[in-house]
Amino acid sequence: MTFCEYKPGLEGIPVAQSSISYVDGKNGILEYRGIPIEELATKSSFIETSYLLIWGHLPTQGELEEFETEIRYHRRIKYSIRDMMKCFPDRGHPMDALQTSAAALGLFYAKRALDDPAYIRKAVVRLLAKIPTMVAAANSMRSGNDPIQPNDNLDYCSNFLYMLTERPPDPLSAKIFDICLILHAEHTINASTFSAMVTASTLTDPYAVVASAVGTLAGPLHGGANEEVLVMLEEIGSVQNVRAYIEKRIENKSKIMGFGHRVYKVKDPRATILQRLVEQLFELKGHDEYYDIALEVERVIEEKLAHKGIYPNVDFYSGLVYRKLGIPQDLFTPVFAIARVSGWLAHWKEQLAENRIFRPTQVYTGTHNSPYIPIEERHQSRGSVLESRESVVGNIS
Repeated sequence: MTFCEYKPGLEGIPVAQSSISYVDGKNGILEYRGIPIEELATKSSFIETSYLLIWGHLPTQGELEEFETEIRYHRRIKYSIRDMMKCFPDRGHPMDALQTSAAALGLFYAKRALDDPAYIRKAVVRLLAKIPTMVAAANSMRSGNDPIQPNDNLDYCSNFLYMLTERPPDPLSAKIFDICLILHAEHTINASTFSAMVTASTLTDPYAVVASAVGTLAGPLHGGANEEVLVMLEEIGSVQNVRAYIEKRIENKSKIMGFGHRVYKVKDPRATILQRLVEQLFELKGHDEYYDIALEVERVIEEKLAHKGIYPNVDFYSGLVYRKLGIPQDLFTPVFAIARVSGWLAHWKEQLAENRIFRPTQVYTGTHNSPYIPIEERHQSRGSVLESRESVVGNIS
């Protein structure tokens, strides 16, 4: 057998054929089912975009209304899941709460009929409907409050913002949040989507598929980066501190959160749209000093690193939008998950169509024919283990 060259992180290695989304990193193009992201952000809604991603075509008016109605009346979660969530630690991260809660859905909808279109439809509806409720419920309960029940009179995005505060949002905030979800809904074979596909390839239930993807998205190199951007802006503190901060990061070869992308070598088109949304929010809710810092960060990094193809990605401005919408900082990544559920489900459905379990190979770098050393001859190794144990015990005491 002939092996291809080893690529850390599978960079550039195709792992699937897909018609769901397309990225041209050199020209800053992103399309869902062939439709440019700019078109969808301007003309579509998150639920319509989800339908497009999952079912492969834009819905008719009747299909969209039916889909929206199904989701609207499946927003509530079982009281057993709510009671389970009340036992979560107050200081636990909301992404951990979401992963656990998403997996728990599989206990209540245990039937696994992956060849049944009705089962697939119900799973799609439940996950799109209930994930936002879980995120909002976890946010309420960690403060000792009962979760705010979904409001059936509100649309998808307005309802989520309502469940955070028990106040219906203004129309512009709801619309901007809807656009944010569209922008985050899908992005080819990223880490969490690949995790979802690998899990799906075993033919487990879709709730486990989404839970595995949530766990992957939680990492700071993936969905968690939008939280880290605001941490960075807080550390910088003022526009005057930007250049020294960035130059030091570059000198130390430290990662600058919100910049650079494995695919894009120009400014992420989603970042461009998000930047416009930030400015719209300022007109409604007042200016944010962090935006001035962010603009200077982008300017300095373009000066220093543009020749390396390092530009803002989707995470750089999304946190500023969410902050202005009043969303708590540690909910930024769960909000990312709310959006990306539609992309994960689209890939789950596509994976089922021509499934083959993922089983990559490896490049072995270990030894061969090593002898077994009797335990009484392992003095040095045993001593190292004992020293390690003593160190741990000493730390505990």
